[in-house]
Amino acid sequence: MLEALGVGGPGSRRLRHVVLFKFKPEVTKPQVQEVVRAFAALPQRIEAIVGFEHGVDVSVENKQKGFTHGFVVTFRDEKGRDIYLPHPAHQEFVKLVGPRVADVLVFDYWSGQ
Repeated sequence: MLEALGVGGPGSRRLRHVVLFKFKPEVTKPQVQEVVRAFAALPQRIEAIVGFEHGVDVSVENKQKGFTHGFVVTFRDEKGRDIYLPHPAHQEFVKLVGPRVADVLVFDYWSGQ
């Protein structure tokens, strides 16, 4: 079970690509949902993605600074991320998201260390 979480076990080290979105105030709920659906479709379009999850902020600490939606894309290694970033499907997604977000935070880290 711990290996599924990226903890322990041989070969468990994975590159996590965390993306947070702060949507512009004028962006409608259907437009946000379109972004979420498009992001969630990327694992079927980009083979380098080995894991994906997402959710809406539920923190009670009031430190989210306007970021409302979080996504974690998992790759086996840097090579996977290097395939993902310029991939046409990802670039198409970036064009969809760009006009709708006020800010984006991206943070990559290694799990299993």
